[in-house]
Amino acid sequence: MKEITITTPSKNYPVYVGEHAVSQLSSVLESLTPKPKNLLIITDENAGELYLKTIKNEIGDSFPCEVFQMKAGDDQKSFENYYACQSFALEKGLDRTSVILALGGGMIGDISGFVAGTYMRGIRFIQIPTTILAHDSAVGGKTGINHPEGKNMIGVFHQPEAVIYSIEFLSSLPKNEVLSGFAEVIKHSLIADQSFYQYLRENIKSLNDLKGEYLLHSLTKGIEIKNEVVTQDEREKGIRAFLNFGHTLGHAIEGELQYKGITHGEAVAHGMLFALSLKKVTVQLGKELKSWLQELGYAPIPDGLSVHSLINRMKKDKKAAAGTIQMVLLEDIGHPYLASYQAEELEDRLAVFLSEN
Repeated sequence: MKEITITTPSKNYPVYVGEHAVSQLSSVLESLTPKPKNLLIITDENAGELYLKTIKNEIGDSFPCEVFQMKAGDDQKSFENYYACQSFALEKGLDRTSVILALGGGMIGDISGFVAGTYMRGIRFIQIPTTILAHDSAVGGKTGINHPEGKNMIGVFHQPEAVIYSIEFLSSLPKNEVLSGFAEVIKHSLIADQSFYQYLRENIKSLNDLKGEYLLHSLTKGIEIKNEVVTQDEREKGIRAFLNFGHTLGHAIEGELQYKGITHGEAVAHGMLFALSLKKVTVQLGKELKSWLQELGYAPIPDGLSVHSLINRMKKDKKAAAGTIQMVLLEDIGHPYLASYQAEELEDRLAVFLSEN
């Protein structure tokens, strides 16, 4: 097991990554001051069925524990579920000493963190990720819910007390969730570390390769890259925006499909390819990446998407400024930058991209 310390201006906290990292949960809870009066586990039906018993066993009789379980899927990251979690917490008597445990993937981590960040003006929470994708979302303190007009448009920055990442929990992931999470690993390599990107290209030829030491190194390196960014820019006033490489179009695709039929990472993969297609210097890199993604099993971009609707959603992206669309582009691997586009500039490029993909 590896321990990574996340350092931000507001809080430092540990990330435990490895086989049976969940064994750290009891000691983390016992180390908190003040000691929690009670705990609330927020999970979804998939993670709950697989891992809730394990978490309860780790907690034992040390702390009273309540469970709120919702349906699975990114469309559940809604105001309705946020409100239901808050109501449940009030009904069960959570107070300012209480701790929320987020057991699940990125959706659960995001909504649980938002509940924790706003309940009684902020209580503590611990991330217990169960997906590869959550190596990105569980670290850095971004929390929130979706709105029909945009993804993650409502939320707060609220850092966890710890992230406990037991990689044996990842063995049950379906193929589409593995693809989703690995896309974010690729993203981290592209924006920060050419040698890491080459490592992935050389060692991950199929999803079957993403296990054991290769999986542990991929997750650890991705978390370390994100830590380097959020240490410098916790609240996305500058370089943290680079972590959104591929997300401007990716989020728009998710919204158009109402967060169904495509995972977050799969949508981001298409967003990265589109970003690479916008500059001559990265066109070849985009072609090579597209070929690799196809070999790994990523599906073509869904049919029937409207250029006009996607552009309108991109205009509402969190990075949008003064009516322009802000895209994260690359000068080369490890050298991201922000570029501003008028909507009209991107419409024809996006139409061509959709027709070729």
